[in-house]
Amino acid sequence: MMTRWLSSLVLLGTLAGCASAPLQPIAQTGTACSEKRSDRLLFGMNTPTGPVDETQWQAFLADTVTPRFPDGLTVYRTQGQWRGASGQVEREESRMVEIVHEDDPDGRKRIAEISAEYKRRFQQEAVLVISTRAQACL
Repeated sequence: MMTRWLSSLVLLGTLAGCASAPLQPIAQTGTACSEKRSDRLLFGMNTPTGPVDETQWQAFLADTVTPRFPDGLTVYRTQGQWRGASGQVEREESRMVEIVHEDDPDGRKRIAEISAEYKRRFQQEAVLVISTRAQACL
């Protein structure tokens, strides 16, 4: 037990040191790196009429998300919780979509459109959007 605890402490110390260092792209011959924006959109799957099912989710991705960002995105299945307007903590299955794109007004507009359409279609109070600067290397 003590060995596991010490190993965890060493790992945390190592990770803390990494957290303060700026991210640097790995240089490779022929690799092009550029400044981008990474948006993570978190979608709750509970609605007033029941959960969003897989068919509805795939349709939303196909007709709302993919046309706005056809170059690619990543979808994660998650479990989330948040305090809604009712004041109660809501726990639900969720999806996170991560999209790396140009940091320009058009990209930000497309992200806002995706959020607005999900809220409209599935009667949601909110879609959490987390935006960060990113360095993408292809």
